[in-house]
Amino acid sequence: MVVDTTRWYDDNALGFAERTRTIDLGHLHDKFLAHVTPNGAILDAGCGSGRDSKAFLERGYQVTAIDASKNMATLSGGYLGRSVAQMRFQDVAWRNQFDGIWACASLLHVPKDELPGVFGRLERALKPGGALYASFKLGYGERQDAATGRHFTDLTEAELMKLAALLPTLGVLTLWVNPDDRPGYDAEWLNVLMRKQL
Repeated sequence: MVVDTTRWYDDNALGFAERTRTIDLGHLHDKFLAHVTPNGAILDAGCGSGRDSKAFLERGYQVTAIDASKNMATLSGGYLGRSVAQMRFQDVAWRNQFDGIWACASLLHVPKDELPGVFGRLERALKPGGALYASFKLGYGERQDAATGRHFTDLTEAELMKLAALLPTLGVLTLWVNPDDRPGYDAEWLNVLMRKQL
């Protein structure tokens, strides 16, 4: 996540959490958890409001949550009643630790040239057989949001498949596009579910 993006989340943590915490992503949770060991260890990579971490905890999973924004990590930690680490994706150093990694609308803030390295770190953090979910806005190229200053990397299906081909032990299980779950938003989201080889 670039500095301006992290600063925006620091400055707007409460408002962002209030707007996103009630979005129902149960349909995405179900797709992801179908490939994660029951009661297994999940890394919520870029946890934001803590919404998804809470859903996984309530379903019996062991959740580690991280966020690059200090204020967002503090806020989501209070919501979850547990510590949330302030950590960038580029600093993830776990090895064979997680049965699943959830990166919902978070890796899209990583500059495009850093995505292969970040995916490689997440790949190493997964246990063999573990699943990784990630989502990006469907589109092409990098952009700086005029209203907020946040950096976004949009991807096409072809670009995401090209990125996946760089990961030696991760195979794509499924790739799909769905409309925005937020009321009043018309963006399309590119989703990928991957599994690490046994």
